[in-house]
Amino acid sequence: MMTDAPVAPGKPGAVKTIGNRPAPGAKPSPDQGNAPPRPRAIVGNVQARDRPSALPVPADRRVSALTAPRVLDKWSEDAAGIRAIEGGDNVVTMFEVIGEDWWTGGGVTAKKVAAQLRAIGNRPVEVQINSPGGDMFEGLAIYNVLREHPQAITVKVMGMAASAASIIAMAGDTVEIGAASFLMIHKCWVVAQGNEDDMREVADFLAPFDRAMSEVYAQRSGKTAAECLAWMKAETYMSGADAIDRGFADALLGADQTKRDADTKASDRERGAVTALELKLLAGGDTRAQAREHISKIKGKPDAARDDASKPDAGGNDPELMAAMQSLLDDYRT
Repeated sequence: MMTDAPVAPGKPGAVKTIGNRPAPGAKPSPDQGNAPPRPRAIVGNVQARDRPSALPVPADRRVSALTAPRVLDKWSEDAAGIRAIEGGDNVVTMFEVIGEDWWTGGGVTAKKVAAQLRAIGNRPVEVQINSPGGDMFEGLAIYNVLREHPQAITVKVMGMAASAASIIAMAGDTVEIGAASFLMIHKCWVVAQGNEDDMREVADFLAPFDRAMSEVYAQRSGKTAAECLAWMKAETYMSGADAIDRGFADALLGADQTKRDADTKASDRERGAVTALELKLLAGGDTRAQAREHISKIKGKPDAARDDASKPDAGGNDPELMAAMQSLLDDYRT
């Protein structure tokens, strides 16, 4: 239940349940029953469906909680290409969408983060984030995985931590953010279609997830869950100074710790354009398979061998592809 009483700011606990169901990444209780069916109106599938402890989902009811295209646009414009100058063998980087990226074979997943933490071992960890977000369910799972690490976690937001990426940032014992970087929080965003009853079912389904996120933000910031929920409703972008003032971050990240590379920026923007176009097609009524088929006709279908610059997300920058994607995005916006 969401409370209006402020709590002492600090590192939030793991999200164990949402709406009386185990959260993604949380161990299911022995008496766990079947979850209610997912709303039929929601378009898409669960990005983290292969994770054993994911929310139980009937085979014919699948849902994705994704980043809105407008957020991808802002990330491409303001944050694409920003990276850390220095790395290290105890650094976990999150410079992609949250959840599996079908187009590139990349993406930030709980499975990958858990593997990186095992390799780092019982040492402090630095998490570098510049991500527009993605699958909120996967974001919660990554948050829980980080929360279980026995040593201190320092999160560095360089560029943007939006949507699901902002939830992940809350797992840090210390959160640093660039002065020109942004932390964005909003309510869970999905693509849905149907009648009045379908839309009401979707709203009721999403409410517990929004409450769970607001409570994580509240515990980290010391604000009330109601205040955080209001910021989420408004889709709030916080600058570095705003994030520190509101308790979502602890200190500013020095400008000398980041760089912006032109090639990386172009590659980020190309990935963002493909993802945004896919979401636009879903909103227009396509199934995910249909959307990917349409984009594949322009871009070419990805395959397992992604080390060639001519293949998706191999660092190549195709001006003709970018122009075609932008034209299609402009058509769907109008």
